[in-house]
Amino acid sequence: MRTVIDAQMKFGQTNIADLVLDPKSRDDIPQLLRGLQHIYTDLPRRERVFKILEELLPERVGVEGKANPNTGRPGMAQWTILVLGVLRLCLNADYDRLQELANQHATIRQMLGHSDWADEYRYELQTLKDNLRLFTPEILGRISQEVVNAGHQALKKSPDEGLNARCDSFVVETNVHFPTDINLLHDAVRKVIAGGADRSEEHGLSGWRQSAYHLRQFKKGHRRIQKLKHSTAKDEAKRKAQQEDIQQAHRDYLEQAEGYLARARDTRAQLANLPTPPQLSLLDGYLKHAERQIGQIRRRVLQGESIPHDEKVFSIFQPHTEWISKGKAGVPVELGLRVCVVEDQHRFILHHQVMEKTTDDQVAVPITQQAKERFPCLAAVSFDKGFHSPANQAELKQHLEQVVLAKKGRLSAVDKARESDPEFIRLRRQHSAVESAINALEAHGLDFCPDHGLDGFKRYVALAVLARNIQRLGAVLREQAAKRRRGPYKKAA
Repeated sequence: MRTVIDAQMKFGQTNIADLVLDPKSRDDIPQLLRGLQHIYTDLPRRERVFKILEELLPERVGVEGKANPNTGRPGMAQWTILVLGVLRLCLNADYDRLQELANQHATIRQMLGHSDWADEYRYELQTLKDNLRLFTPEILGRISQEVVNAGHQALKKSPDEGLNARCDSFVVETNVHFPTDINLLHDAVRKVIAGGADRSEEHGLSGWRQSAYHLRQFKKGHRRIQKLKHSTAKDEAKRKAQQEDIQQAHRDYLEQAEGYLARARDTRAQLANLPTPPQLSLLDGYLKHAERQIGQIRRRVLQGESIPHDEKVFSIFQPHTEWISKGKAGVPVELGLRVCVVEDQHRFILHHQVMEKTTDDQVAVPITQQAKERFPCLAAVSFDKGFHSPANQAELKQHLEQVVLAKKGRLSAVDKARESDPEFIRLRRQHSAVESAINALEAHGLDFCPDHGLDGFKRYVALAVLARNIQRLGAVLREQAAKRRRGPYKKAA
């Protein structure tokens, strides 16, 4: 059984609307809680957000579709999941810190609906992990849209007033180590050995009694190649001998790996012939990864081939990871995925998109169309030159009143006239402010994604955008409250 929030207040509980937050605190938590409090106290908006949160339900075990919210044991309230989710991203916190805050921070517990002293409920670590994974990017995007609309309303923006936005992309790194072919082969064979040993032990099969010893031996072969690569020989004859040693070490390494794979295939055949065979998809996946890496190492090291980029995989655990080189000083390469964001002049993030095998010029039109669907008053968007293409220039004009997209290379007379327009120049000068939004996202958790899988990556990014918008809403409300406390400035007599 699950509800958005428990409507029955407990003894000693403070209503969320009556929470008193320190107006002088410069920490992120009061700003975030102030934004959440505003959403809760705005009754029409709260109803819409709660309606969205009602869709936050786990899948039924063994059955397609969502669980019934009216049956079963009491689950975590969806409002609690929302508060803890945005808190995790706003503070760039791991689950251990989030658990400590949820159990010990008095103001946060009041926002979660607990009383100040009589409620001894404590959140378990696995409970937090399981419930925060119920979010989907689609649900988070709809809630974020409501938050942005609340921010515009708080700023008293007229519905007829156009939004001027700026668009840019940045890289969110995935949780991977630096990929080399021998590293990836070691990862794959390590999981094959561990998976084969575990399945054999579960079903009483022999053949993997010395699995720990095999792992150590394979690691020794891996380390031998690393040491040979790092050694430096100045004499030509020594360099040639060293190169031969490296090739021989690779041959031994591949032979060792193929032996373990052959044994794993035999184990897999035995498991498949059992009366009730276990799930073998994970083992099959690691076997395919290992076979691919063996082939690539043989082609690159022993046959001297150059492996095409589209054949390479940069992580067997996070296969969506891309090798990205944006030409930044001191950052030759980043391992992750690009994320494109659209921010308005009020510093709210209107929309975002995770770019899978997509470049800036390919995402310009789709992200503009999607942002325009969410916010019809979007009138102008500024881009970097990397988003330029002749097709983008023509198509963006059909959706926007003002397209601020500088052309690459030499300008024609028409392009010079377009880019000399005062409004074009004004909006282009304001474009660099999008770097502030990107820096704020990175500082609040979006420089690196610790969650696993492509779905986890997209969920993490969407949660970061929502958390940033709620924090921005809280900052706007605090600034307005501070102005009211100060009152109007009086001229000196």
